[in-house]
Amino acid sequence: MGRTAFFVSDGTGITAETLGNSLLSQFEGIPFRRVTIPYIDTAEKAAAAVARINTATQEDGASAIVFDTIVNVDIRDAISRAQGYMVDVFATFLKPLEQQLGVESSYTVGKCHSINEFSRYHRRIESVNYALDNDDGGRQQQYDKADIILVGVSRCGKTPTCLYMALQFGVHAANYPLTMDDLVNPGLPDILMQHKKKIYGLTIDPFQLSAIRHERRANSQYSSLSQCELEVREAEKRFKAEGITFINTTTFSIEEIATRIMDDVGLDRRQL
Repeated sequence: MGRTAFFVSDGTGITAETLGNSLLSQFEGIPFRRVTIPYIDTAEKAAAAVARINTATQEDGASAIVFDTIVNVDIRDAISRAQGYMVDVFATFLKPLEQQLGVESSYTVGKCHSINEFSRYHRRIESVNYALDNDDGGRQQQYDKADIILVGVSRCGKTPTCLYMALQFGVHAANYPLTMDDLVNPGLPDILMQHKKKIYGLTIDPFQLSAIRHERRANSQYSSLSQCELEVREAEKRFKAEGITFINTTTFSIEEIATRIMDDVGLDRRQL
């Protein structure tokens, strides 16, 4: 039986989504319909949200699950009267923290995902721009500014990992694709060897790589299993010969890949 899960907030709803989805992921046998309702900052909006929750509960024949991060007490009370099972994130965690720390929370709406310090926000934007500029070997003259350079064959996850690290942690991440022009020669390209300490390799199962490439160029040499096996084998051979740490991305999400890389090389998880 499916259930509806609501993420209700007087801000963006990102915090409610993050915590709620983390908890719901532990219940693999239940199909959840996820609904985010952000910016519930008036009594009228709260009433409309309650109506949606009640409708979902009636249609499902079971209580909707409601994760909320409402700061305003009156609006939170209104939401709590909905016909759903309430998981009040702030009420659950802020009060005990206030008691432990001996001070009251600021109870500021959207504090976690707002521009609290312009310098931090600017670094995030700068890092994203850097990742875009240095995607697929672009602007190699900027590698001296990189915190890390991801290297691997085409479609092994380099670009989304770079963008994730940039957006989430302000990391200057570049990436370089190993093509057949690189792989027919021994070793790694000179431009990479100049920054060897910043290099981190990505590899992938050839069968998975072939499937991914087929979505881009079906029935081509580029997506053939034999080509994928050749490229992956040659890339891994170079990583091992040069003593470059690498990770197989086949079964990992982008978040897991980025976390493992940052942990391996000791990159700071900057709070942005």
